[in-house]
Amino acid sequence: MSGSLRELGEFGFIDRVAGLFASHLPEGTLGIGDDCAVLEGPGGAARLVTTDSVIEGVHFLRSAISSRDLGYKSLAVNLSDIAAMGGRPQEAFLSMGVSKDTEISYLEQFLQGFHELCDESGTRLMGGDTTGSTGPLFVSVTVLGTAPRGQVRLRSMARPGDAVCVTGRLGDSGGGLRVLLDDLPRDEPDNARLLERHHRPRPHIEEGPWLAGRPAVRAMMDVSDGIDSDSMRIAERAECGIDINLESVPISDELGRAAARYGWDPYEMAASGGEDYCLLVTVDPERLADVTLAFQDRFGRPLFAVGRVTDAPRRIRYFREGEAVRLGRHGWDHFRGDEEEGETR
Repeated sequence: MSGSLRELGEFGFIDRVAGLFASHLPEGTLGIGDDCAVLEGPGGAARLVTTDSVIEGVHFLRSAISSRDLGYKSLAVNLSDIAAMGGRPQEAFLSMGVSKDTEISYLEQFLQGFHELCDESGTRLMGGDTTGSTGPLFVSVTVLGTAPRGQVRLRSMARPGDAVCVTGRLGDSGGGLRVLLDDLPRDEPDNARLLERHHRPRPHIEEGPWLAGRPAVRAMMDVSDGIDSDSMRIAERAECGIDINLESVPISDELGRAAARYGWDPYEMAASGGEDYCLLVTVDPERLADVTLAFQDRFGRPLFAVGRVTDAPRRIRYFREGEAVRLGRHGWDHFRGDEEEGETR
């Protein structure tokens, strides 16, 4: 393996690791490549396992987020992965690398935030590890969940012609991050709301299993790195392309007003911002109307159709009012950062 991680990128590295260990997988299991690993569970159910880490200075600024919110968010990002596979969370394991000078009150508030979301989601903290760190605060969470075997949803299930939909509005978390990085007024009402959505994302833990129970719903994953990057993950696994209509991408009133105030492009932010943690799904176009109406009845808000799956392998395209456009920024990659110019990737 030659070259640097910057050249290979996060997802290129993941693909190499997956290829190396693919032969070790027993029949009926799924390893690297989706939001969760899939193992054999009791009674023919699927056992889902996901793990994610947050690191000070990379995923959060310690001076900008309360320890309680950090505890909540650390669990939320993992619950979102379980939902994206059509499952329900059950057990969690928490590991932390902390400085010996860390205030006990800081850790207590972190655990209060973690406990709050455990209560909301029915997740049980079962163990983990605590170790000293001479560097930044490091948090790693593993969550186990279950799903009916026939309802597990994979990225590879997308088919040409499918409608591409999202279960929530996009870009608010990216807007909150811009408020922090640009040192904008945090007490301004719209800015405060964007910050709340950045610090306390709501994992769609009810929407995931509900959607997975509809045969018309095919591929599913959560929006963690922005739909630009996450659409590419579906395109890679399903050997397809995706066209996104930017004017159809749902944004909140708060993001729209903040974008007008500060000169942001809200639709580009919605496509590339990341950390919204709603779900990105593809749906049989012949059943889209039925699924959309049922989703509205169940959750009291729309399932937003934003594009379609094409037969152009691994190509993501963007359109505004029917005209092809380029994004100035792309979704997040930990080793490349947010990429610059480009229409397709």
